[in-house]
Amino acid sequence: MSKIKIDLELLRQNAKTTETATKELFTRLKKKKPKQLDSIVHTLHDEVFEDLDCLECANCCKSISPIVIDKDIERLAKQFRMKPSEFINQYLYMDNENDYVFKETPCPFLMPDNYCMVYENRPRACREYPHTDRKRIYQILDLTLKNTHYCPAVYEVVDRLKKKKEQL
Repeated sequence: MSKIKIDLELLRQNAKTTETATKELFTRLKKKKPKQLDSIVHTLHDEVFEDLDCLECANCCKSISPIVIDKDIERLAKQFRMKPSEFINQYLYMDNENDYVFKETPCPFLMPDNYCMVYENRPRACREYPHTDRKRIYQILDLTLKNTHYCPAVYEVVDRLKKKKEQL
């Protein structure tokens, strides 16, 4: 059971309330590109995930769609014994940025217990979510800001990062 309380309504309120301060910090970090940023964020990521179980939440799967790339489509189509074009027609559409995303939310492969029906073949974006452990985090700070509204782990990582801004 998660030690970090998961209250999605409170998460949305807090993310909205702190968005300006988060944007200011992220603007500074993008300009400065501190060498220790990745190390600090990765440590915070590890700490947060010691206290949080994604299966208790799955809000990412319930409310936002990942970008689904060609390799993902091929893997998933093979799992369902479909042609890639059939998989696209059944599950995906092209958004306004010309990326394939799922037609519906929650994700069509999310099961009632918050497990993923296609976990071994899930899209790369799902594998990498919430992206707080990637290198050159300064490159995806806009995405990280957006994710504070959906993911309690991202919000917590960013909240803890703000408390370390003197180190940056």
